Amino acid sequence: MSQTAVQQAIHQLFEHQNLSTEQADAAMMEIMTGEATEAQIGAFLAALRMKGETIDEITGCALAMKRNAVQVQPDIGNSPLIDVVGTGGDGSHSFNISTTAAFVVAGAGYKVAKHGN
Repeated sequence: MSQTAVQQAIHQLFEHQNLSTEQADAAMMEIMTGEATEAQIGAFLAALRMKGETIDEITGCALAMKRNAVQVQPDIGNSPLIDVVGTGGDGSHSFNISTTAAFVVAGAGYKVAKHGN
């Protein structure tokens, strides 16, 4: 029985071997499309972190996530739209400047899309 891309990636990562961009992309695609189990997702992420991420691995994962991202097409006419993101929930009780920036930009007449990452 052949292994899935995420299974192959897990085994390779546990051997402290780097994934190619294509391998990371294929594994992340299985994660993003729901083909991987929760246990496989946890093992993949833990093994990747323990080995240490490479540029190729980050690139492959990012490409797969980008292909699966939901495109939002707001009906705002010709008005410019400003995208403001805040991490929030960092646990440091710091001031969330991104929310304040969203209010300032909206007050200047721009449409604002505010979200977390």
